[in-house]
Amino acid sequence: MALPEIPPGVWAVDPVHSHVGFIARHMMIARVHGAFRDFSAEITIGENPLDSTVKAVVKTDSVDTGNADRDAFVKSNDFFDVAQYPEMTFESKGFAANGDKYTMSGDLTINGITKPVTFDVEFDGYTGDPWNNHRAGVYAQATVNRNDWGITWNAPLDSGGVMLNEKVKLELDLQITTPKGA
Repeated sequence: MALPEIPPGVWAVDPVHSHVGFIARHMMIARVHGAFRDFSAEITIGENPLDSTVKAVVKTDSVDTGNADRDAFVKSNDFFDVAQYPEMTFESKGFAANGDKYTMSGDLTINGITKPVTFDVEFDGYTGDPWNNHRAGVYAQATVNRNDWGITWNAPLDSGGVMLNEKVKLELDLQITTPKGA
């Protein structure tokens, strides 16, 4: 199996060309998509890409679901409690390869609670840009149980079931960059 060819060094997320989001089932029949608009990460690519590390910070106050009332509710202490916990963080603990599939395991901290999470990772390629920088594309996703981080608010439905599913899909669609020669 060939590992991704990507120059080692310290990389950063290009926030203009990246997306950090989530998908949650709503009322058992639909999906609500949301994103965080303020995030950063330091990615250190190792000589062996499986020795790489990631440290990421997401500002919880930047949540955007496309509805101001819902955003205010999600920012409340029923969900992200942004007044007390203005950031969520992720720190990788290791990468693994299985054939042409990759995983990234690490610790996700939300609302002051740290739990292990494993993301499925796709390396989308590497190129130089017209401004003499390195760029690479990475897509990662994981499904987590929001209750693990104390996000337990819910409401019963008349038809059975609940307003919000416990499972939430996390999506990271990232373009990372570093100056050439760095």
